Amino acid sequence: MILAQDAAGFFDIVFSGGWVGVAIVSLLAALSIAALALAVEHALSIRQSVLAPPGLADGVATRLTQGQLLGAAQACDLQPSVLATSLKAALAEADGGWGEVEKALEDTLSDQSARLFRKIEYLSVIANIAPMIGLLGTVVGMIFAFQEVASTQGAARASELASGIYQALVTTVGGLVVAIPALAAFALFRNRVDGCVSYTALEAQRALRPLKLMLTGRVKASG
Repeated sequence: MILAQDAAGFFDIVFSGGWVGVAIVSLLAALSIAALALAVEHALSIRQSVLAPPGLADGVATRLTQGQLLGAAQACDLQPSVLATSLKAALAEADGGWGEVEKALEDTLSDQSARLFRKIEYLSVIANIAPMIGLLGTVVGMIFAFQEVASTQGAARASELASGIYQALVTTVGGLVVAIPALAAFALFRNRVDGCVSYTALEAQRALRPLKLMLTGRVKASG
């Protein structure tokens, strides 16, 4: 019963602001859903096991030890990922020497890292927009409150001002409720991207070590 009354009171506050109040609260609700969907998607896709599949580096290294450049590239095709993309780009420059291979690896990893950062940037955008939308609702609510004061020539009672002030507070709280988790999620995934990219770079260097030894003349190519 108490929960039903609280819910009814909340909706009364929201709808008291007319279509403007409803639009602002609806927009905040949409942003919260979008932030949650992004967080779930990032949690599933930004992982070491996804960006650098287990066994890929070992498989590529084994084939390179045997001098099988084509086989190493095919191994990358079987496990599409950031690591696979970086290794394929590096292997494609094998004819140019180790310097070209290393440069291709660094450039590709940099591009992939930038892509991942752009992917999580939407959480930061939501975290920055939500408080501003809440502030907009606050301003609208205060306008309604002062409009009531003006229409009554200063004789408005507190109960008559309450709806506008409530709306102002509700939208402010709503904006912060959306922004704080979104900003926390952005920081979490930013650190995760840094860690995953560093791990992927180490795996790529380990996979390409046989090729480095071959191209720098420390071992001879076979077959």
